[in-house]
Amino acid sequence: MTRPNIVFIVADDLGFADLGCYGGRDAGFGPVSPVLDGLAAKGLKFTQGYSNSPVCSPTRFALMTARWQYRLRGAAEEPINSRSRGSTTLGLPPEHPTLPSLLREAGYRTALVGKWHLGYPPAFGPLRSGYDEFFGPMSGGVDYFTHCASSGTHDLWQGDAEQHEIGYLTDLISDRAVDYVQRVAGGERPFFLSLHYTAPHWPWETRDDAALAEEVKDNLFHLHGGNIHSYRRMIHHMDEGIGRLMAALRERGVERDTLVVFTSDNGGERFSDNWPLVGGKMDLTEGGIRVPWIAHWPAGIAPGGVSDQQCLTMDWSATMLALGGATPHPDYPLDGVSLQAVLRDPAATFERPLFWRMNHRGQRACRIGRWKYLRVDGHDYLFDIPADERERANHAARQPERLSALRQAWLDWEATMPAIPQDATVSLGYGTKDMPQR
Repeated sequence: MTRPNIVFIVADDLGFADLGCYGGRDAGFGPVSPVLDGLAAKGLKFTQGYSNSPVCSPTRFALMTARWQYRLRGAAEEPINSRSRGSTTLGLPPEHPTLPSLLREAGYRTALVGKWHLGYPPAFGPLRSGYDEFFGPMSGGVDYFTHCASSGTHDLWQGDAEQHEIGYLTDLISDRAVDYVQRVAGGERPFFLSLHYTAPHWPWETRDDAALAEEVKDNLFHLHGGNIHSYRRMIHHMDEGIGRLMAALRERGVERDTLVVFTSDNGGERFSDNWPLVGGKMDLTEGGIRVPWIAHWPAGIAPGGVSDQQCLTMDWSATMLALGGATPHPDYPLDGVSLQAVLRDPAATFERPLFWRMNHRGQRACRIGRWKYLRVDGHDYLFDIPADERERANHAARQPERLSALRQAWLDWEATMPAIPQDATVSLGYGTKDMPQR
């Protein structure tokens, strides 16, 4: 089979049920995500897919390396914040092999359009980690109109240079993605496009909310504003852009031979719909780590598939490397596991133990098969996930041996990872003084 072009689309803080194809409700204006719903219907939808972390930059370390993010110092930050600007340690080391660098070695053209959030120049940056081209913000969150980060610093880049543009950031990102496809699709070399939206991350600005930029410039967390209506519209703006991208692939005659994968970097934030899951961003309950996973590839994936294969972000990175014919570096063996067999046959599932840890609230989690071990604030829990996705029925006291076995599996895995550094930071931005705990 011909090596596919690859488009890896990552939304920011999107909840498990925010899309119609995952049970999300229509908005007042109609379906929120008709394009993505269509990609799911014509491709493969995963119901048990997870992010490597419940917060953004750690997941992105795993996405980029196809390895446990805990192996790198920068991923111990929950998340990397703007105060790390100028750091030479809090970022993705340029010498580390990455998904784009390995695909580039295998002959792919590579580009990142959208969010980076893996350390600041001059020590770090997309062009130092395997991308031929880059357009987007370096930090975690920026205003959609001024393109300034929470520090007030302008944060929109073209390559290594600041780029000042007028426009709504979601649309600017979509514009650049379409332009990239129009320029490179159908060439002699396949292409790998990372399309990393900031939507629907705060501040809560739709295409019509330019006036809010002045109001939120001193606190992009936008604690006094937002609502589900603006939030859904932000998702819809992203969905429209993805529709334009798919149209460009069709116009260039490459849609059939392009693998498009869509997910979120972590679970939903304050206006997200995570039903039936509990919790969200920063939590190792299901709502913080279970995310949408959609794969569309007419040449390689039959339409209408649904898979309950358990998987992590880094498994998709490993899958893309395998499909692209890339060879992992022997000094950096992959922790991700290829899902190629599942793409061919959604019923071809395999056991995939999943592990997480968080400095925040001393959280731990391990899922093996149907069972999940969870620790939060020193309390241990045991949940039968298929029977109780809301994690309300705790089996810890009833099944102490199973709890002990899963706890030991987590401890055995954790012993293979570097310890959390003493100076690692947790950046919450807001707490119960700002809004009631969910």
